[in-house]
Amino acid sequence: MKEKLSNWVIDYCFKNSQSKEKMYQYPTYHERGSSHFKVEFSGLSEKYCVGFVDLVNSTIISANMDEIKWSRYYETFLNSMSEILQKFGGVAIKNCGDSLFYYFPEAPEQKSGFGFHSCIDCSMAMIDAQKSISENLQKEGLPPLNYRVSADYGKVAIMKPTNISGTDLFGPPVNVSAKINYKAEKNGIVIGGDLYLFAKNFEGYSFEEKQGLSIGLKGRYPVYSVHRQ
Repeated sequence: MKEKLSNWVIDYCFKNSQSKEKMYQYPTYHERGSSHFKVEFSGLSEKYCVGFVDLVNSTIISANMDEIKWSRYYETFLNSMSEILQKFGGVAIKNCGDSLFYYFPEAPEQKSGFGFHSCIDCSMAMIDAQKSISENLQKEGLPPLNYRVSADYGKVAIMKPTNISGTDLFGPPVNVSAKINYKAEKNGIVIGGDLYLFAKNFEGYSFEEKQGLSIGLKGRYPVYSVHRQ
């Protein structure tokens, strides 16, 4: 899990954030095998729960840090989210430094709703961890983390792994989970309508309908915030 998270953004950070002498050496062209980015469909598709967690105001916050500090800031965020994902059977797909896509590889409909529960429980665990993560960062002289979590469910196309990335997914739940993220409150959760249909009766959670996501002529796609009862 952690190895998958270490893409070029994180790899460029110092391996030891406390030492300026031990800087990561960016892989050369020959070490990577190729610098050519290529997308290729595997021909496989599946229905998965897909999630997206995004830092709030990260650009403004990191602008006031030096390289060592913002490296540590993003590293803490990504690795903390990765550790939580692992506990719930989630898998990181890709990150953009201040955000992370992930999915739950257990096809929910084949596991009596296990994937749906894992997705909702994991999302809540991410929010629950915000306070302790922020307290630890502040002990290092770094600002607190605030983020939003969003998720949806549906069919995705599975991409073939490449020399520069692992498994990747494309499809409506990937797009929707990113586009509805801003509708969540700071340190809050929102889910799309397709995931809501399976999660609405989960014990211990309540759901509140929010303004839907505009999808053109078809109207609006339902969006719901998630709260612990």
